[in-house]
Amino acid sequence: MKTHYIYILASKKNGTLYVAITNNLMRKVYEHKSGMIAGFTKKYSINKLVYFESMTNVNEAILR
Repeated sequence: MKTHYIYILASKKNGTLYVAITNNLMRKVYEHKSGMIAGFTKKYSINKLVYFESMTNVNEAILR
């Protein structure tokens, strides 16, 4: 069974938040921290992992 992660990144304390899901949390956090992902998170320097939760059902992860 594949694991899916719900995660929240922040730019700083009381800053901008970003919520997403992935099946490879370590890779995604690395990509955000190194600026490899262009767009919203790079523009606003959102790269600090503040929360994550794992689930086995992708549909439940999306609903969560």
